[in-house]
Amino acid sequence: MVRRYLHPLQASAMPAIASAVIGWILAEGSPAQQPSLPESLPTRSTPRWITTVRDNPFLKPSALPLETPDFANVLPEDYLPAFEAGMAEQLEQMEAIANDPAEPTMDNTLVAMEKSGAILKRVAAVFFNLTSSNTDPKLQEIEQQIAPRLAAHSDNILLDRKLFDRVRRLWEAREELDLAEEPARLLKEQYEAFVRAGAPLDEAAQKKIRAINEELSSLATEFQNKLLALTKERSVVVDSLDQLQGLGEGEIAAAKAAAQERGLSDKYLLAITNTTRQPVLISLKNRALRQRVWEASARRGMGEQGGIDTQPLVLKMAALRAQRAQLLGYPSHAAYALENQMAKKPDAAFQMLRDLVPQVVAKAKQEASEIEAVMREEGADHPLMPWDWEHYAEKVRQKKYQVDDNQLKAYFELDRVLIDGVFSTMQRLYGVTFRERKDLPVYHPTVRVFDVLDADGHPIGLFYADYLQRDSKRGGAWMDSFVPQSRLLDQKPVVVNVMNIPRPAPGQPTLLSLDHVTTMFHELGHGVHGLFSQVEYPTLSGTSVPRDYVEFPSTFHEDWAIDPTVLQRYAKHYQTGEPIPGELLDKAIQANQFNKGFDTLEYLSAALLDLAWHSLAPDQIPTDVEAFEKKVLAEYGVDFAPVPPRYRSPYFAHVWSGGYSAGYYAYLWSEVLAADAFAYMGQRGGLTRENGDAFRRMILSRGGSREVMDQYIDFRNQKPTVDALLIRRGLKEKPSR
Repeated sequence: MVRRYLHPLQASAMPAIASAVIGWILAEGSPAQQPSLPESLPTRSTPRWITTVRDNPFLKPSALPLETPDFANVLPEDYLPAFEAGMAEQLEQMEAIANDPAEPTMDNTLVAMEKSGAILKRVAAVFFNLTSSNTDPKLQEIEQQIAPRLAAHSDNILLDRKLFDRVRRLWEAREELDLAEEPARLLKEQYEAFVRAGAPLDEAAQKKIRAINEELSSLATEFQNKLLALTKERSVVVDSLDQLQGLGEGEIAAAKAAAQERGLSDKYLLAITNTTRQPVLISLKNRALRQRVWEASARRGMGEQGGIDTQPLVLKMAALRAQRAQLLGYPSHAAYALENQMAKKPDAAFQMLRDLVPQVVAKAKQEASEIEAVMREEGADHPLMPWDWEHYAEKVRQKKYQVDDNQLKAYFELDRVLIDGVFSTMQRLYGVTFRERKDLPVYHPTVRVFDVLDADGHPIGLFYADYLQRDSKRGGAWMDSFVPQSRLLDQKPVVVNVMNIPRPAPGQPTLLSLDHVTTMFHELGHGVHGLFSQVEYPTLSGTSVPRDYVEFPSTFHEDWAIDPTVLQRYAKHYQTGEPIPGELLDKAIQANQFNKGFDTLEYLSAALLDLAWHSLAPDQIPTDVEAFEKKVLAEYGVDFAPVPPRYRSPYFAHVWSGGYSAGYYAYLWSEVLAADAFAYMGQRGGLTRENGDAFRRMILSRGGSREVMDQYIDFRNQKPTVDALLIRRGLKEKPSR
């Protein structure tokens, strides 16, 4: 997943494409050396809008390498003044552009916009990264205050008629301008950003748009903060050790340590992860406890027994997005959101998902039959329920492949996976090396920093790794940027990967599941998309591409995690250093294809829910969240009780606060590209520098500077087909050689 800091309109509808706002309002980072702006654009070394008792670290570029944030010098009280200074500075700069008496040109209008807002970019990059990865009540309070103000600030720019007129005149003269490809892309993205924000609307309609954007911003922030609180609320407290039968010693020790951190002596605490399924269900033998854990996850946010209820927020955000789309001339938010994606129309995304439903449901029911057979063998007389699936599916997997998850984990120690697996693969593909450094301040003691060096030793950027779970971090995994690459601003990239790997007990090694291993490869796939960017404008930098394309490079990198030549390098026993036995390795690779019906069906269900919510007109918004979910799942034929959606609406962070509204389908859309590209690379020799350099040059370096399907065809020499996806998902047999 990729995080971007946008006002609600961009965050919910344009996150995939780098709009003008991404480039010059809330794009991450700041210039390494502030470029000179047009004479008409005001700049100040000490803004007149701010008075503080200490030097605010956001008012000027960080003195650290690549202007990486100086976390040691940032205090909570710095954020609001810096946001205020940044917004005031940028508005004055935009006014100067809008009122420039000279005829609009690329330099005095669009390039000037790209150069504006340095203070705001710096503070937004740090603040919003920390509100997701290391928040606290002070940051949450600031976020509640600043979110609607940032939405209003964005509207003040995108709805400025004089500013829009200058961009519109350039757009209308685009043929005469005879622009090169990247400036032409910049003009297109920024013109469309104004239009899609409502710049051509009359004053009354714009006023309604502004009000909706501000309210959505506040609601999204409230939703995110409630999800963080739900992580604590829904944790399952276990009274006795005998209830934890099936868990490994390390998992039990971690559960005891987690309970002690909450002041619960002589108890054990099982934390809830962000998805409906919970990894601990695989091992737990106690069925009643499995049910408690599953229900704690699947019914979170429903306000039961006086708990936190996010359903009113879901209904309100769905209604506001539908109203805004209607004001902008679209039948639904989904129609609006997909217009500038690869899919273009909701029907295309729906069709892709619907086409898979029959095969996927059949596969899941086949898997259910195998699971039920094992249940009967063990004397279970109850029906297969969601809290049973993974527990018994693991037994089927062990029976078929004799692979024990705890046995596998012993070969996946975090440091070895990172250095000998992920980093080594990046070196073999792209010639880059990651060199850890200890001299830079970090925002949490468990965060690590690495120089990223090209094959010739030339510095490319900085990489922050924040992998371990903590209460101050929201669930899931994502990539983000502290500084985006831009030749215009002379910036090199500074990116971060964030995950939620369970912390081991003190003194114990951090051992990973194969899922966590794959996620590390996935997120650094996003990371190198940002690190290898070689574009002029920040608006088009790195991962600033359509949402249904942005997951392509990351998903492509996942498959290296189970490539035999890669596994042999990093899959070594954490105690003995012995490589994973060949037989176990083969079984692990085979077992990785197991349960794909379940995996795909839970994803399809969530993606269909997302599209269904955002395909509603304002007068179609339901009043009952749970009833709407049941109706949608039945309508699309994915209502198979043992396999619930990967995310249910009350905790679906991707679509209510994470920028993927009407876009969760993008993971599968991107996977079509990823599977096709990986298969193509395999035909050309697999893990080689020649292949990696081609992928880097034609895909990873281009950002949004070229139409994304053209990027893909440049690399692949044709459009993708679904064949490799069906094989990857276990829905089609791999052809024999």
